[in-house]
Amino acid sequence: MATETFTASRWTKGNRLFPTTLQVTDTAVVRTKRSWFSRDEESIHILRVASVRIGTGILWSDILIESTGGGQPIASHGHRKGDARRIKELIEQAQSRQLTAAAPSELRRGE
Repeated sequence: MATETFTASRWTKGNRLFPTTLQVTDTAVVRTKRSWFSRDEESIHILRVASVRIGTGILWSDILIESTGGGQPIASHGHRKGDARRIKELIEQAQSRQLTAAAPSELRRGE
């Protein structure tokens, strides 16, 4: 799977100059928030994602990605509704692929 990047709308609070981006890869979900002199990056491994919540408003969606480790969830707001659904779909697909790839090796260990 190729990395897909989703950028929050500049019309939403906190995203005017430096919009938040979410990247979904085969192995992780990465949230990047830039400012004038720094860049804040958070990531959660795909297999550590416990849930993905999408809150939709009239125009924009908020996304909350919680981890199984009990750490801080990744939160991002101001994404288009279709992008929010696509992010959730990509995470679920990547988790499915990771678990399917790990299953045969787990079965061999048990024999």
